[in-house]
Amino acid sequence: MTIMAFTLRTDAELDAALAELSSARGMSKQELIRHLILAEAERSHARADLDAVLDRELPRYAVALERLGQ
Repeated sequence: MTIMAFTLRTDAELDAALAELSSARGMSKQELIRHLILAEAERSHARADLDAVLDRELPRYAVALERLGQ
């Protein structure tokens, strides 16, 4: 794994929220940001997979779903 540095500019509100969350979770702000980004990426991938399945499968059940919705 290559480690690269970057600067994250925050305002007072964001810094306070980061400090509160990192303290509550017992991790540094850097660890928290890393954790949150990776978790969001995982959710995004999972959602894309679900959307693909729904796009493929829902048309087959469209009539039944329409009836259930009435």
